[in-house]
Amino acid sequence: MDDTKLLVFLLCFIAQFCLSISASDQVNSFQSVPDLEKSMYMAIDGYPCVRLLNLSGEIGCSNPGRANIVAPVARFKTANKLAEPSALMVSIEQFEELFGRLSNDAEFSRHVVGVLVESGSQLQNGLKGFSPDKKFPQAEFAPYQSGHFEWNPIGSGLMWKAYNFPVFLLSNSSTSALQEIALRNEKRKKSYTVDVADFNLVMQTTKSGTRDSESCLREQTCLPLGGYSVWSALPPMAISSSEKAKPVILVVASMDAASFFRDKSIGADSPISGLISLLAVVDALSRVDGLKDLDKQLVFAVFTGEAWGYLGSRRFLLELDQHSDAVSGLDLALIETVLEIGSVGKGFARDDKTFFAHSTSETATNGTLSAIQDAVGSLKTQSTKISRASKSNPGLPPSSLMSFLKKNPKTSGVVLEDFDTAFTNKFYHSHLDDLLNINSSAIVAAASVVARSLYILASDKKEIKTSALNTININASLVEELLGCLLSCEPGLSCELVNRYIAPSTSCPSHYVGVVLGEPSSQPYPGNVGDVPRFVWNFLADKTAIPSKNLSSTCPKGCSGNGEMCVKAETDGKGVCVISTTRYIPAYSTRLKYESDTWEVLPHNSSDIMGEADPVWTESNWETIKLRVYTVQDTRFDTWILLLGIAVTVLSYIITVMAKAFITKALKRD
Repeated sequence: MDDTKLLVFLLCFIAQFCLSISASDQVNSFQSVPDLEKSMYMAIDGYPCVRLLNLSGEIGCSNPGRANIVAPVARFKTANKLAEPSALMVSIEQFEELFGRLSNDAEFSRHVVGVLVESGSQLQNGLKGFSPDKKFPQAEFAPYQSGHFEWNPIGSGLMWKAYNFPVFLLSNSSTSALQEIALRNEKRKKSYTVDVADFNLVMQTTKSGTRDSESCLREQTCLPLGGYSVWSALPPMAISSSEKAKPVILVVASMDAASFFRDKSIGADSPISGLISLLAVVDALSRVDGLKDLDKQLVFAVFTGEAWGYLGSRRFLLELDQHSDAVSGLDLALIETVLEIGSVGKGFARDDKTFFAHSTSETATNGTLSAIQDAVGSLKTQSTKISRASKSNPGLPPSSLMSFLKKNPKTSGVVLEDFDTAFTNKFYHSHLDDLLNINSSAIVAAASVVARSLYILASDKKEIKTSALNTININASLVEELLGCLLSCEPGLSCELVNRYIAPSTSCPSHYVGVVLGEPSSQPYPGNVGDVPRFVWNFLADKTAIPSKNLSSTCPKGCSGNGEMCVKAETDGKGVCVISTTRYIPAYSTRLKYESDTWEVLPHNSSDIMGEADPVWTESNWETIKLRVYTVQDTRFDTWILLLGIAVTVLSYIITVMAKAFITKALKRD
């Protein structure tokens, strides 16, 4: 009778267990596989560090092999010793400390298979500084021998090293979610589950074993860094005119920034404050009458790729040497002086509100410096000052003007900066150099000085009335609008100003140079040109233009007149025909050649002085990079499940034998 009770009890238990599973399945039923995946995996928003290569090796981040990396999430501050491979969460304050330890502690480094970097609002306020670039950025291109000078004293150089593990900068929302997950893992030390991060950061160079630019270009597993620079003349040049060409005053700014994280290269102070200042200058001068009667020609150039070996300025000079279509109408011999607008967004960080003029040589730039001082004197406000940079400096700070000086040591040029002997920007080439790091008033002040200086220089020392200079005023509202468009996600490139000219591919602006798509051309396919260069081209073409004589002409096919081009074509598919001298210039290494749909690294040319130092940067090809988090069972739990399964099997066998014996015995009784 006891055997009967035991059998009934076991059967009831199994039935109840099955019913509970069935009920649970009904509650957690899913309509589709994506529903199931969504419940299992949490997608994490972030910005990856990617693999870049040069002629001597590689930098940046990637999974060590072709497979995803899966590891538990842990916080760095609690992970003094790691018992198992882990994905470490680290605050930006501890970023350098972590990477320093990874370099010096082999045992600790062996257990770190991924890094998750926390984001946060207004981090700048609590940091002394963070710059992953070198203390002298791109010292190898300097036209002087002083590579140990520290223009960027806060620099750590971390972005120029290679890491065989993925590194992600988390978004603000993902930071909060991952912090909770890491805390949950800490409390689950005795639990059978753990939350893990799944990194899908695979570079194609990892697959083929191509560890430098030359081999990966040959195997077509990478593309060269680069894009398109833009130049424009104000007023437009009469290229076919028989009149003698005027001397050129070239105004320069950069539009690309760098960062440890590819798509979080904002560069608010360095260099976008200079770009916005240049655009505001063009806008102000475009409203001034009589520019065509001035003695000198104003030309504005916005270079890209400057953060990666001065790709834009060096290619510009090579195109001038070759008299290519991209620089038709320009002659290097006619460039009389170069005025570069550098980092000006922190010019009001000090009480004295001073900008600094770094010049190529005292004698060559006396006229430019004098014009700048006259421009300052014409301003109604007395708070803005321009000082000559300290004579203790070894030469120019990192700038596009270095390319011109390398080309011709006698170049007359001035770089306007918000610093003297060292960067005031404590977040140079980092994701923290954002809108909070600059002052719009400083950009307006710098633009005011530059605009009036250019008018004075172009007038060639003629007596200029103060009333004439007072008509040159910077539109502060335009500057504010440009800040919102180029340095913020809201409104970002979806702003009204940008949408007046182009149809952007994304809202959040990133000023990373990107890679060269297709064959480089002076008339590229718009899809191969980034959002910011396309906007700059349309903006400059519009502001420097004079109306087309044939108002009935249709755009773009109808813009066939001398000097005519089509602007704003992206917005409505029609556009407007105008007369303007605005051109795209391909920006990529002078040591690269595109032929038969492939890239080839050229031998060093002795006439290309900077080519010897050119690292020829490339970016590894990659698919969409993803990061997700999910919960997994501990292996110890799996062992217990296996043992329990064996026990259940043995118990089932015993019960079966007992049941069989019981039934046989009962039948014999009958």
